[in-house]
Amino acid sequence: MARIPVITGFGGVNAAGRSSGHHGYRRTVIDALDSETALQTWRSLGGLMNRDAALDADERRYRADHTLIRRLEDRYFDPSSVAWNRRVKLEPCNGLTSFTMARRNLPEVLPAGWSVRELDRLRVQIDLTGATELYMTDHHPLEVSAAGQLPTGFEPGQLYQSRNHPRGLQLSVYGASDALGQMGLDWDAVSARVPPTQISVYAGSAMSQLDDNSNGGLIASRYLGKRVSSKQLALGLADMPADFVNAYVLGNLGATGLNMGACATYLYNMNQAVSDIREGRARIAVIGAAEAPLVPEIFDGYATMRALASDQCLLELDKHLGLTEPDWRRACRPFADNCGFTLAEGVQFAVLMDDELALELGAQIYGSVAGVYVNADGYKKSISAPGIGNYLTFSRAVAVARSIVGEQAIRSNSFVQAHGTGTPANRRTESHIFNETARAFGVEKWPVAAIKCYLGHTMAVAAGDQLASTMGIFEYGIIPGIATIDKVAEDVAGSNLCFSSAHRCYESEQLEVAFLNAKGFGGNNATAAILAPHITRQLLHNKHGAKTIRAWQQRLEPTLQRCADYDESASDGTSSVVYRFDNEVRDQQHVHIDAHSLRIDGYSEAVSLDIENPFGVEL
Repeated sequence: MARIPVITGFGGVNAAGRSSGHHGYRRTVIDALDSETALQTWRSLGGLMNRDAALDADERRYRADHTLIRRLEDRYFDPSSVAWNRRVKLEPCNGLTSFTMARRNLPEVLPAGWSVRELDRLRVQIDLTGATELYMTDHHPLEVSAAGQLPTGFEPGQLYQSRNHPRGLQLSVYGASDALGQMGLDWDAVSARVPPTQISVYAGSAMSQLDDNSNGGLIASRYLGKRVSSKQLALGLADMPADFVNAYVLGNLGATGLNMGACATYLYNMNQAVSDIREGRARIAVIGAAEAPLVPEIFDGYATMRALASDQCLLELDKHLGLTEPDWRRACRPFADNCGFTLAEGVQFAVLMDDELALELGAQIYGSVAGVYVNADGYKKSISAPGIGNYLTFSRAVAVARSIVGEQAIRSNSFVQAHGTGTPANRRTESHIFNETARAFGVEKWPVAAIKCYLGHTMAVAAGDQLASTMGIFEYGIIPGIATIDKVAEDVAGSNLCFSSAHRCYESEQLEVAFLNAKGFGGNNATAAILAPHITRQLLHNKHGAKTIRAWQQRLEPTLQRCADYDESASDGTSSVVYRFDNEVRDQQHVHIDAHSLRIDGYSEAVSLDIENPFGVEL
């Protein structure tokens, strides 16, 4: 029988907090949780935010106000006063203008109209005999002030020796470590059970690394009069999150890479992982994405495209309320009257295994991936405009789930995690895709969630946020409401859909399948069908039998305890990330090859070189 890709661990962090332990999800529905469960998540946020104050009403308000979407904080930059260079033209006044400067700052090629006089060993005088152009530092406000920021006080680079790593790579180290903690298994023991070539890692970012320690500093260095560092170019690569996780967290020797698809990147990587497991190329696949785009240039770029919810547009939407400043908390309003998306940062990782290995190891079963579908848009009028490819991905994902759980489950026990960016184009096109698919499959009132209203748009990470939320929904039965909207916009297709600003609660195990939808610039579309844990367990029971499942349940008990121990320490703020720099590095002396196998010291499983002819025909 075919291998089933089961989800055995997930982790990361976004504006709602830590993903492991379902805490990020629980922050989005915290007002619908019982008091004890809510308390655990408030405590988890305290550990993340380095807050040790007593959890009274004021402290809860602080933790609430400093999570989710909010006005951009000064730890990034002040959106009301962003530095930039103004190009100015200077002309001599009354025949001559002079100024002094350090000799070492003289340009190698003197501009036209400059006459240099030596004042002393260190300084010179410049006499302008004609007009000259200079750049002067100035400041101006951004059009956009809202962002989905990590909880205030959380800085991933402080958790290990980050050595000037770009923020996106700091997030990668944290996210992968958190996923291993949530897995509840010792990674070294897990990886020792399979040959090193049977582990895949697919991760990256859609926009590469963009801060001063990477591409941002690299590109700006000439214009700022700075030197390029030896690390900026290398660490700026979009696939570097996978490379960092391979080299410093997992010690992975197997397949690796990044399948980039703009804002659908996470699902593109999931598709690679699922394919590897089903076709036997890997028994373990780690997928992820990390994005740290909260830098002024990226705000400028998307604002110029009129893609972001600007302060002025937010005020215009709420003019009936008479607000004097934008309601940044409600900047993202999916499927309502809206004006743009909200930029956000975050990281999400997940660990997938084939079902047989997961049962052998006593791994937790959080769900399984029924299928991931990827399609382009075909011919397009505008590279950024939505197209028809998402009809293909979404309908095929629903169809594969129907083949497993049946039509009635699709109609009554499934829900949709919308891309839901908060733009007018998205609300019209994505709702039409959902609505037409609902008609075709006989769904009358399909529950639609849109969690970007809480988190903002984390770009490559977006579907990873959806997956972490879905794991929480399966656990607690609460679909987060689209809390930032008052009503659905008139141009939204919704005859067979159900949008709600309030949370929707379901009985335990009532929800059987979720559809994660992602759309990206350039015509990148992907949809995944995720099966709930109880449905996955039933599939495994039918495939392997009751005896195997009972044995798995016995092996599961210590896994659950280790997971609980990790959650406890992480909530206390005492957990440390996995970062193994210069750890057990292998070179040629550790590699042993014969005609039939390759063995590496420290790895229990050898790599077979008895490879079958893939063509089935010989010369």
